[in-house]
Amino acid sequence: MEIHKTSWPMRILVFVLFLYLLAPVLLVFPISFSGDQVLRFPPTFWSTRWYVALFENSKMLSAFSTSLLLASIVTILSIVIAVPAAWVMTRVKFRGRDLLFNLFTAPLLLPTIVLGLAILIVFASFGLLATMRGLVFAHLVVTLPYALRILAVALNTQDQTCEEAARTLGAKPLTVFFRVTVPMLIPGIVAAAALCFLVSFDEVVITLFLTGPRISTLPVELYNYVYNQADPLVAAASVLLILLTLGVIMIVERTMGLSKTFVK
Repeated sequence: MEIHKTSWPMRILVFVLFLYLLAPVLLVFPISFSGDQVLRFPPTFWSTRWYVALFENSKMLSAFSTSLLLASIVTILSIVIAVPAAWVMTRVKFRGRDLLFNLFTAPLLLPTIVLGLAILIVFASFGLLATMRGLVFAHLVVTLPYALRILAVALNTQDQTCEEAARTLGAKPLTVFFRVTVPMLIPGIVAAAALCFLVSFDEVVITLFLTGPRISTLPVELYNYVYNQADPLVAAASVLLILLTLGVIMIVERTMGLSKTFVK
């Protein structure tokens, strides 16, 4: 079998493109260790003062706790709702199935600011503004389509002979679902959970419409902070968020493997 090697000019081009895409992220790391009062590159001297200031900022810590709790709740609810919904969409044939599936995933096609304004108008009449319940419902609108699409793809590519064999041997539908389908769906569930967590934790536009003095998330708090002042504290927070994202990816890699989880 002949293996075609990539030419050196193509390798250099790919390296330059990756460097161009990652440069803004890589620049955040040295800026976060700046000892200057304002954002500047390169820093005039090095310090960890902004990491210390970040952990001493009670608003940031409270917002981080809220974001972590919110993303965890939204991820669990998204998986609990999306798994049976995806099974119905892929295993049960009924009229209007494709239309219903497209309707459920329609929020992915809408501009976030339009979706946020619509949620604001609806939630205002139900008293859900600036509440944890309102944030959970709003984030579910965004995360559920992702979970539904990932799990639907996982179910469509799943070998159904095991399910048919279990039914042939007399297993009840619920037994087949929990003992056969769900265990085979674990890689898709892990992929959907990881994506839902990151999307919910990082959501800022829709959350801006719903937060207030009583409750705020970390992305919103960082947005308000940058609006009023610009110092390396934001870079320090960004570094921690990058590490959090890498941590989620490493957990997926260690538990299931990235290729098995995200590549079908």
